[in-house]
Amino acid sequence: MSDGAGPGPQPLNAEEEAVLRALGRVLLVVPRVLESDLRREHGLTTSEFFVLMHLSEAPAGRLRMGDLVAATGLTPGAVTRVVKLLEEAGLVERRRTETDGRGHEAVLTAAGHARLEALRPAHVAIARRRVFDELGDLDLRTFAEALSRISHPDPNPTDGARREHHT
Repeated sequence: MSDGAGPGPQPLNAEEEAVLRALGRVLLVVPRVLESDLRREHGLTTSEFFVLMHLSEAPAGRLRMGDLVAATGLTPGAVTRVVKLLEEAGLVERRRTETDGRGHEAVLTAAGHARLEALRPAHVAIARRRVFDELGDLDLRTFAEALSRISHPDPNPTDGARREHHT
């Protein structure tokens, strides 16, 4: 927002506008098609898959609920709902934390681990078909770094100032 002292931000050029529109479409379409493919082929939502995946990568297959929120990017309420669904399916257990007993953690069960391992090839095939086959020879490292910066915005942006990026 301009304070009235200057001309305000420069308008987007045609290339920037095209990128913004394409990104907006990707944000709407890709999650929907990934969800549809995963649900149709394996009966899991992408949120359920990512919770299982993050638990499988955690020490002893367990994460505090707050850490699971941070890892997945889901809201606390969504993580609670997903963990409950996975718990009902026998794929996850919810327990009091061993360290302090105050919080709760989600723990991947043997059945959850087996289900995730069975899903991995399909997930890779879906990701290749829906995303990576379309990226061609794009520099994936640079692309991933840019997406990471976009998805982790500066919590204290300065009005109108650009952040410096080190790549």
